[in-house]
Amino acid sequence: MLLQWLKQSKYTVILSGAGMSTESGLPDFRSANTGMWNKEDPSKIASTEALNKNVELFFDFYRHRVLGLNECKPHKGHDILAKWEKNRVIQSIITQNIDGFHHEAGSERVSELHGTMKKVHCQTCGKVYGNDTYAEGKFQCECGGTLRPSVVLFGEMLPENALLKATEESEKAELFIVLGSSLTVTPANQFPLIAKQKGAKLVIINMEPTEFDIYADLVINDRKIGDVLKEMDDELEVRKDI
Repeated sequence: MLLQWLKQSKYTVILSGAGMSTESGLPDFRSANTGMWNKEDPSKIASTEALNKNVELFFDFYRHRVLGLNECKPHKGHDILAKWEKNRVIQSIITQNIDGFHHEAGSERVSELHGTMKKVHCQTCGKVYGNDTYAEGKFQCECGGTLRPSVVLFGEMLPENALLKATEESEKAELFIVLGSSLTVTPANQFPLIAKQKGAKLVIINMEPTEFDIYADLVINDRKIGDVLKEMDDELEVRKDI
């Protein structure tokens, strides 16, 4: 069914969430059992207040996140989506993730709602650096300004351009596929509804059920995203050869 919808759709949009990242080995920071937020209050660390008032704790926290991120890489699901974009099987990706793996895998039409951990930038002059500066323990720009991760911190608004693009893509979708999102965080959880209201078929692939499953045309639980995409990609390749 999903494969047929994918082949028929002229405009397919992906929304990826934490479940996409965890298959690359990254921890789910919102997990009920293992999430880092159970040990630390995110509003005190990953926030504008910490950046301004508790900078050493802020730097230490994000340096460790960068080190953990740089030990991981995109998985087969990211690679397949990049190939599908190139082959025009899908048209764009909206992501809640900050790992930068969609871009690293080769996807180009990506709306990063929460920014990226692959870069840091100066709060004063805006100069952009790779995250290796944090990995090396360097937190100051050449101009003397403070380097901060290029992510949305607690206390900040999401980037307007990414939100507008994600809304436009959702409205254009004929098929909207959610990959690894619990759909508990706004405004990201509104994009599937926008697509559905515009007539798109909605598919949710997530390890656990979500509150939005009642709106979906197809729900797939308890399966790894990479495995589902690989099966579909293999079938697409077979049919291409016939």
